[in-house]
Amino acid sequence: MIRTQIYITKEEKEALDKLSKERNTTKSNIIREAIDQYVADKETEKKKTIMNFAGIWKDKKDIPDVRELRKGWGRR
Repeated sequence: MIRTQIYITKEEKEALDKLSKERNTTKSNIIREAIDQYVADKETEKKKTIMNFAGIWKDKKDIPDVRELRKGWGRR
């Protein structure tokens, strides 16, 4: 593991202390779990955003067929 230092507010420290005692684990472990969860949530959001855009042009009628456009490209 890599050691790092962070600044947190008094309220955040108190909450972290309380969680640490309740869960009988280290504050470092709670912070690592929180970071892991945050990163996983961001990846999930990113995938959802991409999936929300999948197929958005499928019903468009004013877009030319790419296959037809490409047929003429090789004849130059």
